[in-house]
Amino acid sequence: MTRVPEAAAAVAIPLTWSDWVLPRLGLGVRGRTAANAAFATGYGAAFHGSPNWFSAKGFRYGAVAASLVAAGYGAALAIPSVRSRLSEFGDRGPEVSPVEWIVVHIPVGTVYSEELIFRATLDPLLDNIFGTRAGAVLGALTFGLWHVRPARAAGDGVPVTVAVTAAGGVALGWLRRRTESATAPALLHLALNVGGAVAPRIARLFGPAAKR
Repeated sequence: MTRVPEAAAAVAIPLTWSDWVLPRLGLGVRGRTAANAAFATGYGAAFHGSPNWFSAKGFRYGAVAASLVAAGYGAALAIPSVRSRLSEFGDRGPEVSPVEWIVVHIPVGTVYSEELIFRATLDPLLDNIFGTRAGAVLGALTFGLWHVRPARAAGDGVPVTVAVTAAGGVALGWLRRRTESATAPALLHLALNVGGAVAPRIARLFGPAAKR
């Protein structure tokens, strides 16, 4: 257990960044995206992250997972009652255009940053120190706690957000372990977040027509 202090630092640093440092910088959405990407890059370098972005296996698994998510969103939009509920969700990137939010801030500020920090760096480190099972739990819990401050800023319930994102961290971590690459979880993460941004807009666009 001589590497426990390293694991503690690897867990504490991203949580301190997300829940304390970044909010106090007072940055707009563009500044937060740039800061998160820079932090993730530095964190990955400091703790010897290995994203293996160009993994063919990672791409295959990720493409399948992303396709399933896209199909799920499509099915949800096809059901009038679910489409109506989706139309009630507000935009998460009001400071910028929808295109910029979807093309820049989700892929860079969220997916690249979080997958490099968690799946490419923290999860492997925790696995090596504590074993795969404990590493998976600790990594997922840290991923959930990373979202405490964003949940408060968005007015979302913190316990629910932490539970949901921790569960998502388990699935994303499984993909990383299965493929030995951050590519698969990154593609799934991208599909979930882009779908979450696009689906409500589509629902608002077609919802009124469906009621006539």
